[in-house]
Amino acid sequence: MTAPPPAGGNTTHGAARADATPSRSGAAGAGRGSPGSSYKKERSWRAPEARRSNTLHAGAWWLWALGLATAASRTTNPLLLGLIVGVAGYVVAARRTEAPWARSYAAFVRLGLFVVGLRLLFSVLLGSPIPGTHLLFTLPEVPLPAWAQGIRFGGRVTAEQLAFAFYDGAKLATLLICVGAANALASPARLLKSLPAALYEAGVAVVVAMTFAPNMVADVARLRTARRLRGRPTGGVRAVLQIGLPVLEGALERSVAVAASMDARGYGRTARVPAAVRHTTNVLTLGGLLGMCAGTYGLLAAEGAAFGLPLLGIGLALALAGLRLGGRRSVRTRYRPDRWGARAWLVAGSGAAVAALLVHAGSVDPEGLRPGVVPLAAPGLPLWPAAAVLLGLLPAFVAPVPSLSPKEPSR
Repeated sequence: MTAPPPAGGNTTHGAARADATPSRSGAAGAGRGSPGSSYKKERSWRAPEARRSNTLHAGAWWLWALGLATAASRTTNPLLLGLIVGVAGYVVAARRTEAPWARSYAAFVRLGLFVVGLRLLFSVLLGSPIPGTHLLFTLPEVPLPAWAQGIRFGGRVTAEQLAFAFYDGAKLATLLICVGAANALASPARLLKSLPAALYEAGVAVVVAMTFAPNMVADVARLRTARRLRGRPTGGVRAVLQIGLPVLEGALERSVAVAASMDARGYGRTARVPAAVRHTTNVLTLGGLLGMCAGTYGLLAAEGAAFGLPLLGIGLALALAGLRLGGRRSVRTRYRPDRWGARAWLVAGSGAAVAALLVHAGSVDPEGLRPGVVPLAAPGLPLWPAAAVLLGLLPAFVAPVPSLSPKEPSR
């Protein structure tokens, strides 16, 4: 028979150690003054860390960015446009990954600033039809031939025409920055995988074109860093020429690799479908596109809103039906397709809400969204359209947080 353990033996010591070491949930709950349920509730409201299973759908980022771009297209108020740029920049800074294609946002911002400067330069050199009384300076005017009537080179430059040019250029720059935000947040490969089967071939061409500029920017930054570490200059014409050749060589190598991978995966191969299905697909797709064009024109026209929305809905339904039938020709399959979850709905819905509210504000308060330049006055900030733009910040709080890179220490 086995003798029972003594009173001061292992059993008492183990029980004391178990009592002295609380569980993690208990410690967490005790540290927050609650038994643990409130801590779990608090954690459930936070955005989770991005993993393969909960990655946000790439289409949600594009719908969010297109919503901001639609809102920017409805206004020339520089304060609202700056607010849209700030919202896009904050979301990009909060949810951008370390991928090479995610570093192109700064390049789009610089491109937007270049567009604004170019628009101002054209206004100074070529003039503007905007009348103005606040004369800034006068350039020597170059006489032009008779066939160039209506165009002048040089002449008077007023503050009104520069303000109008700045408003117009800022709107175009904001559109470019919104597209840059979508490029920095949405993975092109995952977006291509989510396209309908009928648009796969066209989507490959678009994705290759979209990823060329970000990859080129990453290559230029990498080569400039390598030259700087070697003590070589990174500015000047000679340095640009020496950097340009490796960049073009890398672009050619990527193109060859993409072509080889596309050929290995059976790109361009189609399945046999009956002729009636092909004809029906063509009719539905063409009719849907025509209906969408007519409906969009009706929505943009002054007196076409009554028939614009029904035509747009019918055209969209026909186009979707055509894409559904056209997908039968595709023989490819999808491996672990991305899911469109609740967070994707929130991200896409925030962009759609910003667009819808700014479109409504254009009919309610057109002067607030499109400030005049004659007479020249400082633009004001309309309050509720500005609050509507702030809805675009929602993805910075609901989208999954990108995981830290291996070089970055975890906090």
